[in-house]
Amino acid sequence: MIDGVITKKLKVMPDERGRLMEVLRSDDEFFGKFGQVYVTTTYPGVIKAWHLHKRQTDHVACVKGMIKLALFDPREGSQTKGEVNELFIGEHNPTLVRIPKGVYHGWKCVSESEAYIVNCPDELYNYAEPDEYRLPYNTEEIPYDWSLKNG
Repeated sequence: MIDGVITKKLKVMPDERGRLMEVLRSDDEFFGKFGQVYVTTTYPGVIKAWHLHKRQTDHVACVKGMIKLALFDPREGSQTKGEVNELFIGEHNPTLVRIPKGVYHGWKCVSESEAYIVNCPDELYNYAEPDEYRLPYNTEEIPYDWSLKNG
């Protein structure tokens, strides 16, 4: 796993009324501070990649549908520099992923329906000076192939 990336299996608690799933708690050992919470969606087959933050740590969970989450570590001095991680998270694998600042990340919706992703970053979004640094999804700077792997 890329240095600083942490995964937390999420526990779903069903009863006759429905389900409850805690995503992030302030007593999680990796919790730093609260910035904001937002929901983003991705349509089937769509890729949202690549970007990183220099000041912000993300805490990402897919709560409906499934995504293929990819991470790439470009950080100088990191013991995992150059590594790629691929995780499948969502309804069939409820997982929270902590993505540290400086790590490129993105995802592809691999479910047949729209995926809903909740992010709990530790910083507020700054509209005047966004903490987002982007590369195209098919950049040659990141050794990752988003295509479907059949076989």
